[in-house]
Amino acid sequence: MPKNLESIEEQKHHRLRVNTDNCGLELYLSDSVSVREALDHTEIRVRAACGGLGTCGACLIQVISGRFNLPTPAERQKLLPDQLEQGYRLACQLRPLSDGEAYLAHPAPASQWRSPDRYQWPTVVFSKVTDEVQKPYGIAVDLGTTHIRLSIWHRPTARLIGCRVGINPQVAHGADVLTRLDAQRLDVHASRDLMTEGRKAILDGIRDILSRDFGEVAYVLAETGQIIIVGNTVMLMLIGGGNDSDDLYRLENWHSPIECKIDDVASWRHDWRMPHADISIVQPLAGFVGSDLLADLLSTGITEQSSPMLLADLGTNTEIALWDGTTVWVTSVPGGPAFEGVGMRNGLAAETGAIYRVRDDGERWLMTTIDEQPIRGYCASGFIDAIAVMLDKQILKPSGRFAQSLQSSGTGYRLDAGSARSAIFGGDIDIFQRAKASTAAAMMQLLEFADLKPSDLQAVWICGSLGQYLDLHSAMRVGLLPCLPVDRFKRLANASLAGCEQLLLDQNANARLNAIISKTKSINLGGISSYEECFIEHLRLQPMA
Repeated sequence: MPKNLESIEEQKHHRLRVNTDNCGLELYLSDSVSVREALDHTEIRVRAACGGLGTCGACLIQVISGRFNLPTPAERQKLLPDQLEQGYRLACQLRPLSDGEAYLAHPAPASQWRSPDRYQWPTVVFSKVTDEVQKPYGIAVDLGTTHIRLSIWHRPTARLIGCRVGINPQVAHGADVLTRLDAQRLDVHASRDLMTEGRKAILDGIRDILSRDFGEVAYVLAETGQIIIVGNTVMLMLIGGGNDSDDLYRLENWHSPIECKIDDVASWRHDWRMPHADISIVQPLAGFVGSDLLADLLSTGITEQSSPMLLADLGTNTEIALWDGTTVWVTSVPGGPAFEGVGMRNGLAAETGAIYRVRDDGERWLMTTIDEQPIRGYCASGFIDAIAVMLDKQILKPSGRFAQSLQSSGTGYRLDAGSARSAIFGGDIDIFQRAKASTAAAMMQLLEFADLKPSDLQAVWICGSLGQYLDLHSAMRVGLLPCLPVDRFKRLANASLAGCEQLLLDQNANARLNAIISKTKSINLGGISSYEECFIEHLRLQPMA
């Protein structure tokens, strides 16, 4: 998908079918988006080494039908006249003017890395770093439980080299943070594997950017001067390698800062071929409240506003912050893998083939998958849509139980009779209810601490992967978000990476971050009886009271 759902619906776009020898897909893109940019969001990518400038000539694609922009000067330099006559173009220069079809004979090798859509990034005027920069390149990393996001910058000019998002391979050791933490505590080999896998994944993403968007790898690695990493506390402990994971099991550390150390900076630099890199971890706020939430607060700027605002970073480890005008009340709850689409029978992360939107036209279910590919399962937003519609159709009761005995055959309730991957099971609903209840109850508890009501909130920021596709009406229908006017909700799916980029590029960002930290009050909801009662109340699939 070249743009997120709302931006696609707001502009005229064209359907482009792209085929290779092994597969094909349909893209929906406007005439302002190149074919290469659109494909970078999918599993089919073109070969490239120049960042879309048209100077490498590697992204050769053949137009089969449709109208496109005229060949650019870059194409006329790289392609022979007879190639242009046969419909050959450079995908990075090619923009559709109508529906059409194209053939890609030599796609790039398969990669798990995708280019996120940066149109939602906050507008920030960076303070350009000049004299003190010895090595000009810098890297920002948001290390999440399920996804890794990173970007590479030329710091003196604040020029973006490239940006990627991919799956954190540590999910093989457990979908949630506690499972991985236990693996690290109980097995010294697993601990080393977790650290190594995380670091290798980040380096793989860096190399993917440099090989495709810059055309040079070794030079940039050698000229990298700074790497900044934000993330939830467990991920930071695992990547650092010098931490005692027992610290997170000590109650006193749930309210106070906890240090995530790196014990082998020299070997890390050597392994990454970055001899001059200052590798730093932005320290978490407390316990399970990581520096990813601090980066969220930095990028959204909500603490600089006078009105009450709520921020929820929805994911495997859900972090919530409430700004009441003077204090930031923060907490963390186990959103569980349900918010990342895993842990359920047909659950997926937000990837190709995942159902991300569900509607009902009165006669049939209307399901939309990412990249318009065959159904492979549900990502969280699609599952939430499905639950909301099933409630409206009285297929589900607010208790989460099916209104009829629909699962006796063990096949679940299928939204598409011909696709087993569209089935929803009772156990899936139960997993989601627990994640939803813990999140909603945490929001209500923070509001109570601040002596506020949901209606007092002038803005609600939705961060994390779920925010990219989440339908607000569905989220309010099932009780995940407070019932407020839609225009009070703001989305920033990559808020943590955006905040990390500010720390990398803006000389004033550290002072702003310290100001945020000075205003925070961390709350451990585990020992609060009213939270337990609120959790039980919010297990029901109904709008927040």
